[in-house]
Amino acid sequence: MAQPRYTRIDNNRRPSSNYCSTVTVVVFVALCLVGIWMMTSSSSSVGPAENVDVVSLENKDGIKKQSTPPAEEGNDQKVEDASGDTPSEEKKGDGDASLPQGDESSSKQEDPEETTEGKPKEESTSSGETKTETESGENKNDESKSENGGGSDSDEKKDLKDNPDEENPDTNEKQTKPETEDNESGEDGENQKKFESDDSEKKPSDDDTEGKGVKDDKETTTGNEDTETKPDEKENTETNVDVQAEKESQPKNETSGDLSPPGAQLELQNETIAQNGSFSTQATESKKEKEAQKGSGDQIDYKWTLCNTTAGPDYIPCLDNVQAIKSLKSTKHYEHRERHCPDTPPTCLVPLPEGYKRPIEWPKSREKIWYTNVPHTKLAEYKGHQNWVKVTGEYLTFPGGGTQFKHGALHYIDFIQESVSDIAWGKRSRVVLDVGCGVASFGGFLFDRNVITMSLAPKDEHEAQVQFALERGIPAISAVMGTTRLPFPGRVFDIVHCARCRVPWHIEGGKLLLELNRVLRPGGFFVWSATPVYQKKTEDVEIWKAMSELTKKMCWELISINKDTINGVGVATYKKPASNECYTNRSKQEPPVCPDSDDPNASWKVPLQACMHTAPEDKTQRGSQWPEQWPARLEKPPYWLSSSQTGVYGKAAPEDFSADYEHWKRVVTKSYLNGLGINWATVRNVMDMRAVYGGFAAALRELKVWVMNVVPIDSPDTLAIIYERGLFGIYHDWCESFSTYPRSYDLLHADHLFSKLKQRCNLTAVIAEVDRVLRPEGKLIVRDDAETIRQVEGMVKAMKWEVRLTYSKDKEGLLSVQKSIWRPEEVETLTYAIA
Repeated sequence: MAQPRYTRIDNNRRPSSNYCSTVTVVVFVALCLVGIWMMTSSSSSVGPAENVDVVSLENKDGIKKQSTPPAEEGNDQKVEDASGDTPSEEKKGDGDASLPQGDESSSKQEDPEETTEGKPKEESTSSGETKTETESGENKNDESKSENGGGSDSDEKKDLKDNPDEENPDTNEKQTKPETEDNESGEDGENQKKFESDDSEKKPSDDDTEGKGVKDDKETTTGNEDTETKPDEKENTETNVDVQAEKESQPKNETSGDLSPPGAQLELQNETIAQNGSFSTQATESKKEKEAQKGSGDQIDYKWTLCNTTAGPDYIPCLDNVQAIKSLKSTKHYEHRERHCPDTPPTCLVPLPEGYKRPIEWPKSREKIWYTNVPHTKLAEYKGHQNWVKVTGEYLTFPGGGTQFKHGALHYIDFIQESVSDIAWGKRSRVVLDVGCGVASFGGFLFDRNVITMSLAPKDEHEAQVQFALERGIPAISAVMGTTRLPFPGRVFDIVHCARCRVPWHIEGGKLLLELNRVLRPGGFFVWSATPVYQKKTEDVEIWKAMSELTKKMCWELISINKDTINGVGVATYKKPASNECYTNRSKQEPPVCPDSDDPNASWKVPLQACMHTAPEDKTQRGSQWPEQWPARLEKPPYWLSSSQTGVYGKAAPEDFSADYEHWKRVVTKSYLNGLGINWATVRNVMDMRAVYGGFAAALRELKVWVMNVVPIDSPDTLAIIYERGLFGIYHDWCESFSTYPRSYDLLHADHLFSKLKQRCNLTAVIAEVDRVLRPEGKLIVRDDAETIRQVEGMVKAMKWEVRLTYSKDKEGLLSVQKSIWRPEEVETLTYAIA
């Protein structure tokens, strides 16, 4: 008995041909006529399981000729083909290994009564087996096509499926538009993921479009009007439907086949916290682009100028505001060395020193730098006999000494540990603050002991000492202990060091020493190697006496006082208490304990106070325990991060910390190290302009670089976490200039910073500051929204910078550029910076 090929939408079957035997016709004519009449009248009630024969599996060709339904049965029928695409498959990822290509035979129906939750109903055989059928490749379907209006949707889809190598551009264009409109309404957020995962198939079929309930009135056909189907090789469609359902429940594959820079696609997807998953229309995209270009047109044609100031190539806007310094009422607290930023940040570019050269690479730079890059000899003349710096031909050389360690910094460093073994450089002690650093040789050689040092010194008569340090590849900032707190959180430095720093610690109730007490970790050490420790001059004796009284009131314990016979200097080491017992047992509460309302972490332009912050007593509070030894502290979330706290990115704080670290390891490994065209051998001084947990710096650990982690004042205060993991950083407001010399850094990293800054700052001034801080041939990496990336790119192109890479996806962008040596010819005089 021939088996019908198509099933009617109304579940009716085409009447089967019934033949009666000759004997029956002759003997039982009346009964036969009655039987024929009864069968004809009841044919409309035949169920889907009746009169269905099983296709013979012994047929080696696997092909069976099928009859074609009559035209009057309607043109709403759908072709069952070997591709197996169903409406639900529109949401699937790449193929399933259990379903061979071209061997998926789930039937597809347009009528909603024929589907349940996006899955087609199954045809059952009389024996209870579920199956679908395919048509012979030799059997043509011209009847169905002509009866359905000369090119139906079903035939069009069948042609695409049976001939996957023949894609019709018109058909693809037609099926893309409805998806775009549907996604724009935000009703199908999964379609973006599906589109990316099916990228290997290039374009979804028309069935995918129709599966969304979208139908185009304009119909097109492929070049081959004779439709062929592949043989059906499945024995049980029910099993395949179950497999299909299992596939649909699995996570979507988000890997796209887009051509993109190595690692860039992954990092942008990982960086984006939330994606709306929507496709935009071409009209919307074009409108936004025209608006963006209109809004940033002044930057595309931007004309940069050259700053004319008294400081010239060494101009630091917030430290060289001559007009503000002259108007100060007093300078006895070093107010003239503090920050006095101009009301309007400069938008001009700082000139280069004549004869500027590419800096010498680390570690050779620790011993010598180009004289033309920092053409100052005053410090060499003043401190040359103390082995600070010497002029040697075209170089400035640094013998590795200083006022307190003329015979080398490493000997001095080892002598300190010999005096106090608990210091344990590079294990227990990892982060150091060096006050009055000079040319920072102490911090420069502590790198050999796995220690990082935040060196600071004022921009004063000791000409360009911090600039020397930065040119050498050693961390340093221009700062002074004056009237405001240092820009660091409380209780973060393992050690504070002062080698003949000439700071009057004991005056005014010990206000300056109490500031060191604020930033020193409970249980941390203060290492002091000044002349009052070992000299017997009247002034030194008086200072030592005053310091001894003050430190005792502060409950600092004098652990060691030893004299180095080689350098001829003495070193006193104090330890800050880790509990409050001593504070409460003092006979006089002097200095007083700070009130509970005084936040020790508040430090941005906060006035100094002569009080002490107590040690945390709760074991879950930061500072109640010493961090794990280096390097274990780098990767492990701090003990005081609680799961009840919500992290910056929305997860529980410890989980957020770990996810951030893993993210930056992927980004650095897969993108930054190989995909941006950066020669990391030339990179030493790095700044993360918007550090969160310090994950970027941690990911660079194996490189010979150091990273200044900057936490903007309007960002979540995570700087203490950065210190806890053995890194360092600083608070800063990027609407102002940074306290460093021009040409200080080899690489700046800005992660979603500029888009936030342009809401309250002049973005042009921010980019001018980037140019000031970055060395010629230095690199800038920007991760931000696509519009901001476009603005920044326009600005740096106007400065003749080389764009190494620009990439955007889902409204997020990545930009990698290299600064040029170009300087503008037009000059802008900054009157407030002219002496």
